[in-house]
Amino acid sequence: MVAYVIAERLEQWDPGVFAAYGPIAKASIEKFGGRYLAKAPEALMLEGDGDPPLAMAVLEFPSAEQARAWFASDDYQAAARIRRGGARNRFLLIEGAD
Repeated sequence: MVAYVIAERLEQWDPGVFAAYGPIAKASIEKFGGRYLAKAPEALMLEGDGDPPLAMAVLEFPSAEQARAWFASDDYQAAARIRRGGARNRFLLIEGAD
């Protein structure tokens, strides 16, 4: 069953890290059969309290197992170390509906 990773950028102190992070992250996503469904520099809050994330991305993977394998992979963790040097993010994993 397909799975989705929702990535939210909650804080950012060095936007320059994303020039290095982006290509490495994208290559790692593709290596695990994933793809970007949406990427946005900001999100519109439709309901709820608090500030919306600074940026969001929605990734699709063939399965939750592949999504978890991607996130734990050496390839992605190399990119994540770069990202963590300039931002604080939250990543969520959900399975698709039948």
